[in-house]
Amino acid sequence: MIVPCVVLFSLLALSQSANPCCSNPCQNRGVCVTKGFDQYECDCTRTGFYGENCTTPELLTWLKITLKPAPATVHYILTHFRGVWNIINNIPFLHNAIMRYVLMSRSHLIESPPTYNGHYGYKSWEAYSNLSYYTRTLPPVPHDCPTPMGVKGKKELPDSNIIVEKFLLRRKFIPDPQGTNVMFTFFAQHFTHQFFKTDHHKGPAFTKGLGHGVDLSHIYGETLDRQLKLRLLKDGKLKYQMIDGEMYPPTVKETQAEMMYPPHVPEHLKFSVGQEVFGLVPGLMMYATLWLREHNRVCNILKAEHPEWDDEQLFQTARLILIGETIKIVIEDYVQHLSGYHFKLKFDPELLFSQRFQYQNRIAAEFNTLYHWHPLLPDTFQIQDQEYTFQQFIYNNSIVLEHGLSHMVKSFSKQRAGRVAGGRNVPAAVLKVAKASIDQSREMRYQSLNDYRKHFLLKPFKSFEELTGEKEMAAELEELYGDIDAMELYPALLVEKPRPGAIFGETMIELGAPFSLKGLMGNAICSPEYWKPSTFGGQVGFDIVNTASIQSLICNNVKGCPFTAFHVINRETAATINISTSNTAIEEINPAVLLKERSAEL
Repeated sequence: MIVPCVVLFSLLALSQSANPCCSNPCQNRGVCVTKGFDQYECDCTRTGFYGENCTTPELLTWLKITLKPAPATVHYILTHFRGVWNIINNIPFLHNAIMRYVLMSRSHLIESPPTYNGHYGYKSWEAYSNLSYYTRTLPPVPHDCPTPMGVKGKKELPDSNIIVEKFLLRRKFIPDPQGTNVMFTFFAQHFTHQFFKTDHHKGPAFTKGLGHGVDLSHIYGETLDRQLKLRLLKDGKLKYQMIDGEMYPPTVKETQAEMMYPPHVPEHLKFSVGQEVFGLVPGLMMYATLWLREHNRVCNILKAEHPEWDDEQLFQTARLILIGETIKIVIEDYVQHLSGYHFKLKFDPELLFSQRFQYQNRIAAEFNTLYHWHPLLPDTFQIQDQEYTFQQFIYNNSIVLEHGLSHMVKSFSKQRAGRVAGGRNVPAAVLKVAKASIDQSREMRYQSLNDYRKHFLLKPFKSFEELTGEKEMAAELEELYGDIDAMELYPALLVEKPRPGAIFGETMIELGAPFSLKGLMGNAICSPEYWKPSTFGGQVGFDIVNTASIQSLICNNVKGCPFTAFHVINRETAATINISTSNTAIEEINPAVLLKERSAEL
């Protein structure tokens, strides 16, 4: 009888010491606050719900819930009925109203000002004001909970090595059914490195980034010291070198702006750009070179328009123009492709001027985690008639010079990227990164997948089979985790069943889109104070922003204006819209005409 009694008393002690908020009793975004060691109360303020656990809807809330279609239904409507959407896209007031709703409904899911961070699971001035932290969407699981996910699941999470090897490791390359290409893959990696900058010396809760958004620090450098090293300090331009008549980044030796290169890389191939890691792969250096050329091109235009301006004003104005170009490309090309919508997304800050909207942003740790899209990477990289393995590709800037940007753009536009959702598609070469994502998530004590789904107004999964859409992985996951409410966020995003014919599952889109749109539209240049021609050097600069696209970026900076997009193209597609693939001078091809023809073809 002694042993059972000991066990009983141990269980009683555990139940008494456990934080009552570990079970996440407060629903519908209610906030759990402990009262003593074994009591809690739910703060339901402005949630639209009331009751002990914020589960009873107010009348207006009930009506909204009743009338609101499920995310899957909305997605189906937006990705079907092309003819109807073509009509809506051409009715300005209707199109604008829908776009405004898209922006506001997504952005309002992101807390602004920020609420929590990796060390503060309650509101505090430190969590709000300390920019060295990533913010947190949900507070960390308390240390004194019975299980790593609160109260559900097993006492210990499964070995992360087992998770990556059984569920994430690629057996055979699975192409993305949406037709995402490698041009998109490197854009995603290049673009996000300006705000995903984990400080690995401090830990995964911390960021080295100061801007927490689209500030183009990956082009201009995070600090003023690095920026000045990269600047020509004449006519607003960045330093560059000319090789075979084309502009490329300067070397580390010339700028003294250090980069992360292994010792074997020769000095003349150690290109120096804003983000110190961009020497890693030629795809990143391709985009770094494109934006270098674009910055200096814009400076030439501004100099002609404003001969009275000094170097500083030319530089600062060109930077604002490039920020505007980036946001427009991300919304109208990048997010448009990912969405698969027939509804045409539009970058128009004026849509929000009459709305309650805060022009600030903080990068969330969860956003950083979900953006690890390594399944996009193919097994090898094909440029012209050459194929490069990962080992041949990394730290090899000679590829950029050997092939040139024109051939890189053509080749990456035609090569298909991998599907992200569905599991078992992470290349072996980057498996360590996937494992680190799981380990860091555990260190950050992320709440479960279902907790995040509920926070973003999605129904929690009832089973592993509902999550994966099949039986084999579902059974293995259930054996390892024990309970669907204990399933971890990051591996769940990669094993979740994709939406029909899509690159992602529902959770990735419904969590990622709010972070993305709030971060883009919360930029200072989108505010009423900034969004006017004078901010961008007059109408000429404003027009550069308002006509930007991935195609115009290429046409203005790459010989021959090779046709590109974020989805795979082929020679037949290019031929149908009369795209020249010869070395025609860039200015001979009108991007506006090209894009009009492409739109008609689609």
